[in-house]
Order: sequence, then structure tokens, then C-alpha cells
Amino acid sequence: MKRLFLHPAAVLLAALLAWQIVALVKTTPLFPGPLDVAGALWDDGPRLIREIGHTLRRAVAGFALAALTMIPLGLAMGRIRALGFVGEPLVAMLATLPPPATVPVVMLFAGTGDLAKILVIAYAAAIPLVINAAEAARNLHPMLGLVGRSLGLTRLETLRLIALPSALPMLAVAARMAASAALLVSITSEMLLSTNGIGNYLQREQENFRLDAGLAGIVLISVVGLILNRLIAASERRWLGWHYQSRTAETQA
Repeated sequence: MKRLFLHPAAVLLAALLAWQIVALVKTTPLFPGPLDVAGALWDDGPRLIREIGHTLRRAVAGFALAALTMIPLGLAMGRIRALGFVGEPLVAMLATLPPPATVPVVMLFAGTGDLAKILVIAYAAAIPLVINAAEAARNLHPMLGLVGRSLGLTRLETLRLIALPSALPMLAVAARMAASAALLVSITSEMLLSTNGIGNYLQREQENFRLDAGLAGIVLISVVGLILNRLIAASERRWLGWHYQSRTAETQA
């Protein structure tokens, strides 16, 4: 019985019930209940789907741009000492700069269209990717480096054939962080620069005091974020099964 009361679904239902009771007592449109939010989800469903599509399109584009550029850069920084000596202070400095603070600078060079938003998203996703890639390459097992040299591999071949595969477990963790950052900054940039997207939807509905619609948008964002996280985790289990099997074997040994 105790486990039943502590089950996540039971806790969620209890919270929703308490929220609905308080909303009925308040009887004000400024405090919508779960039923009001569900009604807004139903009424604005097609529009919400369309707006979250714009947001995801930008988030995926920014994430892809960051992954294609920052993972190779991070691996090179981890394996080439001179590049790491120059690049690591710059990364450490940029890591403390909030992505929204880059919006005015990006607007100077890229305007206010999709390109500007994608660049801001890529900046947010780049930091965890480049840091984890550099750390993974730096912590490469010395034996693997000796194997590469004994095979006569060039630095580029060592990065591609040895450093990258061994860095995949850390890069998978970085990908989760970067994907969350991309979605978050995509929404934020839409509040500042866009005329569409779920961020723009939230801002417009709150300005019109449609708090139930705003909460419906937040619910949709939470569900999409959960689905993305599960998809990344499933991909990680599929493509990195060898890593988890080796860890299990080491633990059992």
C-alpha cells in the first residue's frame, strides 16, 4: 500500500487533483485548473503542433551544426596540445556567457531570421559537446595511442579511427545535455526574435492573459522534451551496447 501511494502516477494524480480543487475555489481566469489547460490543449492543438514543429526544426538544425563542428574541434583540442592550450581558455570564457546575451551580436551579422536563431542555438549546444569531446580525447587510454602509432596512423586517422570511437560514451552524455540546451534556447530565441514557434506562442498568449493556453504550451514542451530524452537514451543503448556490456563484464569480474 505504501508503494502505491509513492508511485509517480499516484503522486501526479494527487497533485493535479489538489490543483483543480484550488482552481475551483479561486474561480478566476488568472488561475486556470488542469481541466482548463486540457481544454486549451484541445482547442489550440493544431496550432500548438505547428508551432512546436518550427521550434524543433530550429533546434535540430542548431544541434546538428554544433555537433558537426564542435565534436571534431574538441577531439583535436584533446589530442593536439598546442590547439588545446589556445582553445581551452576561449571555451572556458564562452561557457560562462548566457546564450541570450549573444543575440545582439548575432543580429548584427545574421539579422533576425532563422539563421540568427540557429546560430544562437548552435552556440548553446556547442559548449557541452566541445568540452566533453576534448576531455574524452585527452583521457584516451595510452595503449590505444601506442596501437595507433604502431599501425602508422596519422594524427587525423588516429582521431577518426581511435579517439572518436573511444569518446562515444562521453559524447552520448554530452548529446543529451546539448539537445536539452538546443530546445531551451530555441524557445528563448523565439521569444526574442521570432514571429512563430512555441516560444512566440507562449509570449503572445501570456500577453493576452490566456494563461490556460500558456500552460498548455508548457505542458507540450515538457512532453516533447521527455520524448527527445527517451529517444536519445534508446539510441545510446542501441549504438553503445558494446560499452555497457564491457562495463558489466568488468563489474562482474
